[in-house]
Amino acid sequence: MIPLVRRISIFGSTGSIGQSAFDVIRHANDAGAVEFQVEALVAGSNVEALAKQALILRPRIAVIADERCRGELSHRLAGTGIEVAAGKTAMNEAAARPCDRVLAAIVGEAGLESTLSALRAGNDVAIANKESIVCGGPLMLEEANLSGSRILPVDSEHSAIFQCMGDGRGLESLTITASGGPFRDWTLEQMASANASQAAAHPVWSMGIKNSIDSASLMNKALEFIEAAVLFDISADRIEVLVHPQSIIHGMAHFHDGSVIAQLGMPDMRTPISYALGWPDRILTTVARLNLAQLAKLEFAEVDELRFPAIRLARHAMSAGPGARVILNCANEAAVSAFISGECGFLDISRSVEAALECFSSGNFASSKCETLEEIAELSRYGRFLVSDWLSSAPCRAGG
Repeated sequence: MIPLVRRISIFGSTGSIGQSAFDVIRHANDAGAVEFQVEALVAGSNVEALAKQALILRPRIAVIADERCRGELSHRLAGTGIEVAAGKTAMNEAAARPCDRVLAAIVGEAGLESTLSALRAGNDVAIANKESIVCGGPLMLEEANLSGSRILPVDSEHSAIFQCMGDGRGLESLTITASGGPFRDWTLEQMASANASQAAAHPVWSMGIKNSIDSASLMNKALEFIEAAVLFDISADRIEVLVHPQSIIHGMAHFHDGSVIAQLGMPDMRTPISYALGWPDRILTTVARLNLAQLAKLEFAEVDELRFPAIRLARHAMSAGPGARVILNCANEAAVSAFISGECGFLDISRSVEAALECFSSGNFASSKCETLEEIAELSRYGRFLVSDWLSSAPCRAGG
């Protein structure tokens, strides 16, 4: 049998999603049913990890975002025939190189520009960067429509919905689930004194520190809530978020006839990654198989918005327009960075984001339509400034 061939590029190859994709690709290639050919590997500054991946996957080009690391990457890949490049321009050019699928897994707003380059070039994008959709969703959809490229979800919740929706006829509403994170049963008083290590200790998923802290505050789910509305072109009032500690049901589609179709699977990102890279085919993975009898029960609960206001803030941002979504995301990025460095308490993350949204809503930027990268970048700087200003206005803040 002739194997399925997919030429792919991976952006954020040394991060959590990139490493899972690396595992999916190696196993699929070894199994022989699929041949993944790698066009580009792109990473931020981890030269050692990028070089190791490149020596195994043999991409045509390896790109490091930090231009200071170019010399070391060139040295490590000398004599391999792998092209080496560095910097933002090189990243954008790599994203535009023809391939079947670009896995966009750069964390944060920083991944938006290269994702747009991939879409403009007509490359299908497997999107694992929810922040790009939150900040530039309309821009991404416009570029995809112009070029004929497709945006395929990688987040487990959106992959689940994509698999459940079918052609979308008769769709009534959507449900995405949240594990509840490490603080699901903590009181506000306990969360007030939480440190970054505790917030990053996710009980179910293995993720990078930023996404793990977002999961602890449920901001990760807030961003995914917006992502679902944009990707599936559905109003925010038709999307529900439920806490589901076992993380076995990842998403559900509800239909007019009363049917509910759910996607189940072990909490392992290799499943949605393999689905996005292989779609419309399914790729064999080493993910553990689900044993429902062993699980015995699946639990669900509504989100406690007093302890976790992120979903409420996301609903507000959706109703306030695309500019508010940029502020929500970038203010959160700034607040999480401040929390990691010990400049604020855990509860201050959501508080500072809410304060930034309030300032934005009454300011001159409130009518921004986010139609260009420059406009999004300006709003991003403004959102980060608002958080910095809010935190500095009361240096004694510690979350209490």
